[in-house]
Amino acid sequence: MQRKKTLISRITFLMAILLLVCFCLLPFAQILSTSLKHQFDWGNPSLIPEKINLGAYQELLGLSEPKQADIPPAIQRILSNPKLPKQAKKKILAKYQDNRDVFPFGRFMLNSFLLSAGAALFSLIMAVLGAYSISRLRFGGQIVVQRSVLFVYMVGGVLLMVPLYQMAVNVGLASSVWGSLFCLFIIYIVQTLPVALYMLGNYFRTIPFALEEAAMMDGYSRKEAIWKIMLPLSIPMLATVFMYCFIIGWNEYLFASVFLKQFQNFYTLPLALQELFFSKNAIWDRIMAASMLTLLPVVVCFLFAMRHMDGGRTEGGVKG
Repeated sequence: MQRKKTLISRITFLMAILLLVCFCLLPFAQILSTSLKHQFDWGNPSLIPEKINLGAYQELLGLSEPKQADIPPAIQRILSNPKLPKQAKKKILAKYQDNRDVFPFGRFMLNSFLLSAGAALFSLIMAVLGAYSISRLRFGGQIVVQRSVLFVYMVGGVLLMVPLYQMAVNVGLASSVWGSLFCLFIIYIVQTLPVALYMLGNYFRTIPFALEEAAMMDGYSRKEAIWKIMLPLSIPMLATVFMYCFIIGWNEYLFASVFLKQFQNFYTLPLALQELFFSKNAIWDRIMAASMLTLLPVVVCFLFAMRHMDGGRTEGGVKG
């Protein structure tokens, strides 16, 4: 009887987990399905397209020519007006007939990658030094620093956006594209460094200090002990921290929409997707395909980090 209850509870638990997973994956399945559908199939509620359409992916990746934007019926009625001057008609038609650079997805992805990866790498380097100092060294105010590194997350980004932009304007950085990119780079570091310090500090405490002592007894300096002992043993957490910091920068929209609004060629992907949604080139399969390609680096980064999430590297390194 007890075994039967245990089996029923396990099945119930697995069914609940499966239902939760399906609920979480349903939006992504809908995005993928819409990106693979032709226009005549967009109203079909089924997740399986009647005919696979890869045109949007080929267009975004530069493997085919972009689609010409359709002229809305309201614009067609304006063009059919005989009183409309020919010059005005040509200007209106030019907006819908120019296919060049409709949505430069590759450029926007490169912008996001350089900003996110650069900020994540810089945060990781600074976090290694800071987390080692917090976890291994003893200095005045250590407890205060250790407990206040996450203070930045107590203040919402909306509250910080206006004063940060005013500061950038006052020092003259917001008026140029490189100054705006520099401000955005610093903001991404400020957003990612505290959590990187917190995660690495807790991980460094799990590595026995006796391993460093043994290395220093063999003639290693403290810097060499960090480089040859701590970092190789911390590869799982280093990959995890880099992934987490990269995802924060990759998905950031609020500050990018403020600092890069006037520099369209330097848009990040979240900002570019929002602009695409309200543009004349807003075609559903293109929008959904761009969304799927935006998710791809995050998935690849997570899978790469999962390969290094194996513990037990310090087991047996110190005798009891």
